[in-house]
Amino acid sequence: MRSTISGYTRLPKIHKFSVAGLAATGAAVVAVAVAPNAFAADTASAASVKPVAWNAKSFGETQQDALEQHTDAAVTAAKADAGKASADKERAEKQAANRSTERKAIEAKPAAPAKKAYANNVDGWIREALDILRAKGIPASYDGIKRNVMRESTGNPRAINNWDVNAVNGVPSKGLLQVIDPTFKAYHVEGTSWDIYDPVANIAAACNYAADKYGSMDNVNSAY
Repeated sequence: MRSTISGYTRLPKIHKFSVAGLAATGAAVVAVAVAPNAFAADTASAASVKPVAWNAKSFGETQQDALEQHTDAAVTAAKADAGKASADKERAEKQAANRSTERKAIEAKPAAPAKKAYANNVDGWIREALDILRAKGIPASYDGIKRNVMRESTGNPRAINNWDVNAVNGVPSKGLLQVIDPTFKAYHVEGTSWDIYDPVANIAAACNYAADKYGSMDNVNSAY
């Protein structure tokens, strides 16, 4: 049926479809003609894409491989951790054993003996001097020393003789056993004081001199 409006002709419905189809076909032909390279590029790109799993079986195998690889990595890491833990434990045990050994060695080490105490009197001075003399191998006895001490100074460690020949010569006898300075220095016993008035040092030097000259202080019964 045609339109009665001036300048416009209504086409039947079938004619409308024919025109639309021709237009679409023409557009496609034009597109191919204008951009053949683009079409070729799309084809090449599609060809370069790696195929993916196309069925359940191949997909499952791919997933299983990935799972096994992950499991192997986990097992390797677990072994490494276990090895480190074992090494750390062994090192800690060795350190503990060493500390225990050192502690036992310290505990087993005998304590230094307590220093022997001596009375601050004639008896104590003689006993201390005797211990030193015995350690040095110098002969003397308690009785021999005390007898001469009482005769020479009556037990006074600060006694000094200012009237005998030694005093006249400028070297007076001093101390418990009345020793002159040159004799004290010559027969001083190592480990004792260098003070001639020190009672232990005076006894030790006098006994060392008597041992050299008379064999022992026990053999001295008068001025020596």
